[in-house]
Amino acid sequence: MSEVDWEALRAEAVKAASHAYAPYSGLHVGVAAIVDDGRQVTGCNVENASYGLGLCAECTMAGQLRLSGGGRLVAVACRSGAGELLMPCGRCRQILFELGGSSCLVDTPRGVLPMSEVLPDAFGPEDLP
Repeated sequence: MSEVDWEALRAEAVKAASHAYAPYSGLHVGVAAIVDDGRQVTGCNVENASYGLGLCAECTMAGQLRLSGGGRLVAVACRSGAGELLMPCGRCRQILFELGGSSCLVDTPRGVLPMSEVLPDAFGPEDLP
């Protein structure tokens, strides 16, 4: 995989956030990722009146990844609709680990880091019998 264009990936995340359904929190979240075959997948948050049943942007992106041919995530950027960097929540970090592994790169407040640093000692498929 060639060098990641982080500025372009971040811009795609902001664009994805414009499609969010967030009438309760007002926080529009978008995520964009590069797949190991060079494709790009995106997602946005989708809230629900019963709050806890809302979908994070990373969840909708996971669906797009699978629907568009699968593969492994290589690099991920998450942004608000205003362009502010947002960190994936714990559940979403687990999803990113599952679909990208420990080497998947994530844009964080400390800079671009591999999932092995974003979610140290992660539980994954190799931990199952």
